Amino acid sequence: MNTYRLKLDLQYFAGEKTEKASPRKRDDSRKKGQVAKSADLTSSLMLFAMFLVLFFFGPFLGKRFVLVLENGLSARTVLVAVEEGRVEQILIEMLGQMAILVAPFFLTAVTIGILGNFVQIGALLSAESIQPKLDRINPLQGVKRIVSMKALIEFLKSVFKLLVIGMTSGTILWNNKVEISRLTSEPIGDALAIIGHLTFLLGLSVSIALIALAVLDFAYQKFDFEKSIRMSKQDLKDEHKNTEGDPQIKGKIKQQQREMAMRRMMQEIPNADVVITNPTHYAVAIQYDDGKHAAPIVVAKGVDAVAFRIREKATAADIPIIENRPLARALFAKSEIGMAVDESFYQALAETLAFVYQMKQAK
Repeated sequence: MNTYRLKLDLQYFAGEKTEKASPRKRDDSRKKGQVAKSADLTSSLMLFAMFLVLFFFGPFLGKRFVLVLENGLSARTVLVAVEEGRVEQILIEMLGQMAILVAPFFLTAVTIGILGNFVQIGALLSAESIQPKLDRINPLQGVKRIVSMKALIEFLKSVFKLLVIGMTSGTILWNNKVEISRLTSEPIGDALAIIGHLTFLLGLSVSIALIALAVLDFAYQKFDFEKSIRMSKQDLKDEHKNTEGDPQIKGKIKQQQREMAMRRMMQEIPNADVVITNPTHYAVAIQYDDGKHAAPIVVAKGVDAVAFRIREKATAADIPIIENRPLARALFAKSEIGMAVDESFYQALAETLAFVYQMKQAK
């Protein structure tokens, strides 16, 4: 037990990053563009979607493509274009029609690329990640990146990806070896159909295998990111200080605020009409001006040492001090400085103030 505790203490003082990142650290990392993201997941989803588009629209797009070539490159069209000087116009028209045929693949790639990134990291725009940094062109830093553990892991991932692609492609080709052997003996149209079918099977199978690998890569990227943003106990302590403020400074500020409030309260005591006491533990100073206030106002209150200072200040200002234990305790508990007293105290205060006014008239 002592050995384990000693180990924890050593980790703490060594600043080892063993704690999960705080929400503030995560927000700061996100603003810098540092998030857990797998580029392989987006690219594999794009590849899978492109082959789905090819499967559903391939025959139609293929016929349209052949038709565009036949119409644009036929002998009659070329002869007319040369005679009329419209070669450039015809080429532009052909390129426009080709662009329309390619548009489904382009739009699919853009849509899947946006959705793939949004699913992984949500909406994020960070200019800091694309800002030029001098350390990126530093040869020493470049060598460190090349020979780092992260670079080795990326290399092993690439090798494993190639092995999976090779095994998947080999399996598809082996299972369709009969169709492949018939290619030389089949008519051109049938041979092209077999090649198209095999191409689709290869693309779809490889993209599914890459998606499975990309999901694993995303899990690894998330683990690696969480590890990279870990914090030490001292980091958490410093962040808490910066966020909440240094406890010593906050204590001093609160002390200064209490002292200022105390000074303001003591300055209001000479304006009071009466001070009601316990007689030694509680003191509450009451002011009542029927021209300004609809009810008596508490201008000061305190207990023990503060109550003594209130009585001392009231004596110096010749403010009457009346002993009423229940009233003093009740006023202290249910009234706030600068606020009107509760209606339940009106009768008792009216009697007290009447007595005070009689004392003043007698004097």
